[in-house]
Amino acid sequence: MTPLRDQHDVLLADLDGTLYAGRAAVPGAVEAVRGAAEHGVRTAYVTNNASRRPAEVAAHLAELGFPAEPADVATSSQAAAAMLAEQLPAGSSVLVVGTDALAEEVAGVGLVPVQEAAGAVAVVQGHNPQTGWAQLAEAAIALRAGAVWVACNVDATLPTERGLLPGNGSMVAALRTATGLSPQVAGKPAPTLLRDAARRTGAEAPLVIGDRLDTDIEGGRAAGMPTLLVLTGVSTAADLLAAPAAQRPDLVAADMSALVDASEVLRIGPQDGWSADRNGAGLVLSGAGEPLAALRALCAAHWAAGEGPTTVRPDGDDAAAALRELGLGGDGATSATVADDATAPGAAR
Repeated sequence: MTPLRDQHDVLLADLDGTLYAGRAAVPGAVEAVRGAAEHGVRTAYVTNNASRRPAEVAAHLAELGFPAEPADVATSSQAAAAMLAEQLPAGSSVLVVGTDALAEEVAGVGLVPVQEAAGAVAVVQGHNPQTGWAQLAEAAIALRAGAVWVACNVDATLPTERGLLPGNGSMVAALRTATGLSPQVAGKPAPTLLRDAARRTGAEAPLVIGDRLDTDIEGGRAAGMPTLLVLTGVSTAADLLAAPAAQRPDLVAADMSALVDASEVLRIGPQDGWSADRNGAGLVLSGAGEPLAALRALCAAHWAAGEGPTTVRPDGDDAAAALRELGLGGDGATSATVADDATAPGAAR
């Protein structure tokens, strides 16, 4: 069988949670990307994080061992600036809630970045750890006066080596609450960023890779591209099982090292060695083998019945061990994987 990487000409890879967490590379990611490059498969680094310049992102990647140049990096700040340029006359003032890197992208498309609401006809918002009340207040004034609002992304959290921290989406939510308005979104899950990255790299058979169902995978599906979920960041096995149709990946793997595996092995569907059978409103897992194969079988069985609340129960010690490793219970009792109560054990987030 053909390795997955050889079925694509460009990998559109997310960064935070997929290739690295904070300053550290995700285990196996560097080797996977370098191995793909050795086989003629380019990686485009596609990030919702708008806080850094492409050159800074490329330098960080290269420091970790990834083959990366600034031209390989596609950021949501670039996509946001392009969206604004399509809607505003050259020379228009844009209130920037974000870093200098975002302001430079705005200036690069012929618009004027400003810090105060007076005269601003648009607001662009990207992640900046220094954003505070004063910046949000200026943005709220501009938005209430009718300014166009573009958010680089709406990720609620940002994966780091310390765990999940507030992302740009959390700050966007503050302005939503303050104004009652909603922004246009440049980054994933909107398809603009991924389509731009594919166009820039000349991709004819791209593969979208990411760790978040609600951004990377939903964005890939919206862009009409095949998707691979890696379980190294935000989304969990429980999240995957509970995923709505718009967020369901074609393939799932533990990490980027799966690029050497065949797509047939990674594809969600019935799996050799495992049986996932419906039992009323729930599922029963039986058999033996790799836990991730069990997850693919469970997803196929649950998704075939639609979506909504379900439970998973193991039949046998091997099934119980697999469910425990996946974080889906497995102690012999019914394990909630989708529940109305978000605090239930194993409840999807």
